[in-house]
Amino acid sequence: MSGSRPLAVIADDEAVIRMAAADMLSALGFEVLEAEHAYGALQHLEACGGATLLYTDINMPGVMDGCDLAHAVRARWPETRIIVCSGCDPLEAATLPEAAHFISKPCAERLVRKALQALRLH
Repeated sequence: MSGSRPLAVIADDEAVIRMAAADMLSALGFEVLEAEHAYGALQHLEACGGATLLYTDINMPGVMDGCDLAHAVRARWPETRIIVCSGCDPLEAATLPEAAHFISKPCAERLVRKALQALRLH
């Protein structure tokens, strides 16, 4: 990694959606690391000492879902901003950490840009 661009970690089990999100965030100026589940995202975050942005889905395979991941990241790296882009029921989104920004899937780039602005990242 170059270190000159802010780091974003993406967690989504759907490869096509994950790659599209990675391309979008890269075009918006982020260095991007991808994970297909929450545990993989945590591995990236631990290896890098955190990240500027966590971009995650809620429903993913494994013991930890995206909501659990968001809470773990908020507790361990409170400076990391969080965008959750999910097709889940909006009531599930109510259990996210207070500072997390929720976007319903499909996540249009304009909505991601708006979330990044709200999080003061763009």
